[in-house]
Amino acid sequence: MSRLGKKPIAVPKEVKVNIANGIVLVEGPKGKLDLKLPQRISIESKDDTLFVKRASDIKTDKSLHGLIRALLVNMIKGVTEGYTKELEIIGVGFRAQIQGNNLNMQLGFSHPVSVSIPAGIKIEAPKQTQIIIRGIDKEKVGKIASEIRAIYPPEPYKGKGIRYAGEHVKKKVGKAQATAK
Repeated sequence: MSRLGKKPIAVPKEVKVNIANGIVLVEGPKGKLDLKLPQRISIESKDDTLFVKRASDIKTDKSLHGLIRALLVNMIKGVTEGYTKELEIIGVGFRAQIQGNNLNMQLGFSHPVSVSIPAGIKIEAPKQTQIIIRGIDKEKVGKIASEIRAIYPPEPYKGKGIRYAGEHVKKKVGKAQATAK
């Protein structure tokens, strides 16, 4: 069996888990999430713990076994604590601000860049060079963070661009310093 898949999942008291017709609905203080189960994967519930079971030992069942358990753990954490990604903007004149349902950024292009905020995601810009993304769905939070970062990824010579908080960008030596040696 999958080492990860066979571990039981503890369900906190404030979280309700309903399993019906191959759909798992997880409801907590921060919101609701649902997951459609593959046909060969089932979930058993006993005394505030969930167990993920698979139909056989074929390769696809084994791979889905651990995946579904990890997704359920992420859903439970999402509806209780939520997920956060933090981005930093580095560059002279680079800034971000929230206007209505859009994140507007000045990134040195000839035009401002606008990103619409999807439903279920909260984006804040406490400083002009900081973006905080919050939500209950780990996948959505990570996806919108990577889309914003992809607009202007950090470049290796000066380090300008959008990066995750705490991300280390390895800088290269420029052409002038390389030939001076």
